[in-house]
Amino acid sequence: MESSQQPLVFDAAVLSHQTDISNQFIWPEEDKPRPEAVEELSVPLIDLEGFLSGDPCSAARVTRLVGEACERHGFFQVINHGIDPRLLDKAHGCVQKFFTMPLDEKQRAQRKPGESCGYASSFTGRFANKLPWKETLSFRFASSSSIDVLDYFIDTLGDDFDYFGRVYQDYCEAMSNLSLVIMEVLGLSLGVGRSHFREFFEGNDSIMRLNYYPPCQKPDLTLGTGPHCDPTSLTILHQDDVGGLQVFTEGNWRSISPKPTRSSSTSGTLHGKLK
Repeated sequence: MESSQQPLVFDAAVLSHQTDISNQFIWPEEDKPRPEAVEELSVPLIDLEGFLSGDPCSAARVTRLVGEACERHGFFQVINHGIDPRLLDKAHGCVQKFFTMPLDEKQRAQRKPGESCGYASSFTGRFANKLPWKETLSFRFASSSSIDVLDYFIDTLGDDFDYFGRVYQDYCEAMSNLSLVIMEVLGLSLGVGRSHFREFFEGNDSIMRLNYYPPCQKPDLTLGTGPHCDPTSLTILHQDDVGGLQVFTEGNWRSISPKPTRSSSTSGTLHGKLK
């Protein structure tokens, strides 16, 4: 007698209401979240206003704080970065709208095997266990090439997503500019000069990823994203008002509370591990 197992489908609209969690989403005991035992991590608040205006005292202070953060855990938060808060609101609104769409509509942007861009639902079909409780939509951006975010949304999802494409085109451009400013700060903190890293990274590709963590009826068993180290030089993360971000430092996981008006940055594979 033969038996066949139906492929696992991560449909957030269904799974977010289920109390019976598939074993493929249950993480080992050592990895399971213990929010009550996690202390808050105090990360430096980097005010970029003076740095952007060319004030030497502000530049010196920002450089020192970022350098100290990179030596400890590689994580800091930035304010007064020049990004229009209305753009941030639009970007979050599009995230919410996309991930509340029916599964078959989201799958029009399904990520193809071996590719890094597209829609992915918990990496089902890619891994057999320790699956993350999340959905993602990823796409590329490069300021100096023909890669166009607007074209990606229209070509993948249709003309109705023109607004999405325009919002994320603007958002990616803003994040690219911010990343180059942060690279200037990192260059100064390492003593190689303000333009060293900026010139190296100008024109490089970036990956924009929208993450959605649906409600889970058994949150003590699952993880939205497992322990990992970003394979990038720099990650800029904009949180919503839901907590859960943790950083591994000094042998322990520490939490970072959401502050929607700020953007959090980490120096990727050089420092820090995100959970």
